[in-house]
Amino acid sequence: MKRVITFGEIMLRLTPEGYYRFVQANSYGAVYGGGEANVAVSLAGFGIDTAYVTKLPKHEIGQGAVNKLREYGVDTSLIVRGGDRVGIYFLEKGASQRPSKVIYDRKYSAIATASLKDFDFDKIFPGAAWFHFTGITPALSDSAAELCLEMCKVAQAFGLTVSCDLNYRANLWTREKAGEVMSKLMEFVDICIANEEDAADVFGIKASGSDVTSGKISHDGYKEVAAALVKRFGFKQAAITLRESITANDNSWGALLYSGNEYYFSKKYDVHIVDRVGGGDSFAAGLIYGELHGMEPQERLEFAAAASCLKHTIEGDFNFVSVDEVKKLAAGNASGRVQR
Repeated sequence: MKRVITFGEIMLRLTPEGYYRFVQANSYGAVYGGGEANVAVSLAGFGIDTAYVTKLPKHEIGQGAVNKLREYGVDTSLIVRGGDRVGIYFLEKGASQRPSKVIYDRKYSAIATASLKDFDFDKIFPGAAWFHFTGITPALSDSAAELCLEMCKVAQAFGLTVSCDLNYRANLWTREKAGEVMSKLMEFVDICIANEEDAADVFGIKASGSDVTSGKISHDGYKEVAAALVKRFGFKQAAITLRESITANDNSWGALLYSGNEYYFSKKYDVHIVDRVGGGDSFAAGLIYGELHGMEPQERLEFAAAASCLKHTIEGDFNFVSVDEVKKLAAGNASGRVQR
C-alpha cells in the first residue's frame, strides 16, 4: 500500500456551545485539529497508510493529541516529543450574516520552536509515496519554515510526490512574507491546492470577474489563476476549491482541477453548514486518495469535492466519512434520505 506523510501542527480547538459568542461562553467544547492532521485522519479513514509528523510536548495534553490521531488510524510513530506548548485555537461559529471567527493562541508551540535536529529524515521518508504540507506550517515561525523547506527537499530526493495547500492565514503572517517564503517552497511542489482567495493573497494572482465577498465566482477567472500558478512554478497540477458564500450557514461548493493542460470542474453542491473547518483539508485528502488509486482527473476531482462537501456536515476538524459514502455522493446520491 502506498504511504502518505503529512507534516504540520495539531492544535487543541476550543469552541463555545452552539452559536454562542466568545463573550457569552461559560464553557468550551474541546477537540483536536489542524490542517495536515485533518488530511491524515481523512486518508487513514479511506484506508491509506498515513503517518503524521510533528512535535508535541510530553505532557498529557500533547499525549491527548497523539491518542486522538491513533484512535483514527494515523501512524504516530514519527511524532517527536518535547517542547512546552500545544497550540490552541478558539472558534466562534458564525450564523446567517455573522461570520465565524478564529483566535489563535499558538505562539511558541512545540512545532513552532522545533529545529532540524529534532527530526530524523532518513526514518520519515523511506517507503513513502507522498508528502503533504500546508502554508499554515511555515507561517508559524522562521524555524518552522526552514523545517518545511528541508522536508520538501528530502521528500523530493526520495522521489515522493509533494502536495501543498496554500492555506493563507492573515492572522499568522503578512502577504509579503507569505509570498517570499512560499515561493521558495513551491520549487519542490508537484500539486498545488488553493481556495478561491489563496493565490491572490500569497502570489498576487487574481481571478478576473470574481468577488468572493459577494459570492461571485467566475469559472474563466479561476481557469486563468490555475494556469498562471502552473506557468509560474511548474506544478504538474493545480486545484482550486470554489466557495460561494451566501451566508455563514449556506454555501455553494465546488472545485477546479487543471491537469495535463485540461480544465475540469466538479459538480456544485448547495451546503447547509454544520462545521466548515477542515473543508479544504478534506478536499486535499480526497484528491490525494484519487491520485493514489489511479482515478482519471474528472473522477478524482468529483471524489475530492464530494468528500469536502460531506465534511461541512460534521462537527470538529476531522472528516469521518467512508470511501463508499463519498462515491455515492459523487455519483449523484445527494438527497440526504435516511439509509435503512
